[in-house]
Amino acid sequence: MTTADRLTDLLGHWFSGPPPVRLRAWDGSESGPAGAPLVALRSPAALRRLLWQPGELGLAEAYIAGELDIEGDLSAALSHVWRAMRSQGTAKPGPRELARAAATAARLGALGPRPPAPGAARAKLSGRLHSAARDRAAISHHYDLSNDFYALLLDESMAYSCGYWTRPDDPGYTLADAQRDKLELICRKLGLTGGARLLDVGCGWGSLALYAAREHKAQVTAVTLAQEQRYFVAARVAEEGLTDLVEVQLRHWRDIEGGGFDAVSTVEMGEHVGDAEYPDFTAKLHGLLRPRGRLLVQQMSRGAHAPGGGAFIENYIAPDMHMRPVGRTVALLEDAGLEVRSVQALREHYTRTIDAWGDTLEGRWEEFTALVGEPTARVWRLYLAGSALAFAEHRMGVDQILAVRPTLEGDSGMPGTPGSWYAGELRP
Repeated sequence: MTTADRLTDLLGHWFSGPPPVRLRAWDGSESGPAGAPLVALRSPAALRRLLWQPGELGLAEAYIAGELDIEGDLSAALSHVWRAMRSQGTAKPGPRELARAAATAARLGALGPRPPAPGAARAKLSGRLHSAARDRAAISHHYDLSNDFYALLLDESMAYSCGYWTRPDDPGYTLADAQRDKLELICRKLGLTGGARLLDVGCGWGSLALYAAREHKAQVTAVTLAQEQRYFVAARVAEEGLTDLVEVQLRHWRDIEGGGFDAVSTVEMGEHVGDAEYPDFTAKLHGLLRPRGRLLVQQMSRGAHAPGGGAFIENYIAPDMHMRPVGRTVALLEDAGLEVRSVQALREHYTRTIDAWGDTLEGRWEEFTALVGEPTARVWRLYLAGSALAFAEHRMGVDQILAVRPTLEGDSGMPGTPGSWYAGELRP
């Protein structure tokens, strides 16, 4: 048997049917179904890593370290494997199969000490879950990677969230256009006018705060927990001459002061709040609004039995993230005394958005690797490919939820129809 044959036989212990991939071993031999995605194992270290850490995280770290590669389209390969796992299921090897696997690994020279961690940084959090200090560390791990990195990846608005693709078939319509249309849609749903007080919780790099101030003359309080974002947004505010309209604060959502806001937005920040903490979060948002004030929550959703992003995401991208079905989030908002008026699903829009980020990553690969190193760039290649696939295949969703704080008499102050939100699709 060739090395690849032995590896394919080993892989068979984990699948109920034929292996969903073709393998190329480090000696050049190949085995497995013709036409299946080709997985190249560059050295025995890949197998050793999987023996020490079987499952998703071991596979991801072998890829990050460059010990394992997928030839061709990464997204297509991941989709093929997901379909195979859903249709034929996976097997759990017993003691006999595990003993055979160990013997095979020994023959292939893969036994040995645990391989070193890949060059990219794993999240290392400590302390009570969703304490202010731990939340700050979790946010910093993801968002303080490098402002230069995100400036290279994102469009010029620095919007790091799902865009709204109003003209997806127009070849001249870009990611920047989709992000502008998303920002305009949010401002219209919130009913922003000159002088309106907007609180943006989890402001990112300031795309919404700056747009609301610049285009709608709103008075914006922007809040972030990431130090690098705070510096970046403050500099952009000064550069655009908006210091009289935008205040940027570095603080936890629990520590936001004041109230009486006409509108509150939280764009893809609620995923970082935590499950047990979310009722307090919604109560806080309710308390920050004036009667008839509006809340816009843009948030990712996931099935009730898969609240996190998986072992790879939780270790390398977004630690302590928690998602839930959109209906559960709606219920939590209603429980806080808010009235939900609109829920708009944007799932397919996120696939397009992430694909655009992925195209940028691939098109400027040498710049990314020079900036953050190849292991971190490979983390992001895997993250973007897997995330786009999760939205495309309905394993994840994203929604805009518009709610209002009614008066004691039940007055919402909402328009009779939402037509003005979409007029002109969507250029102001």
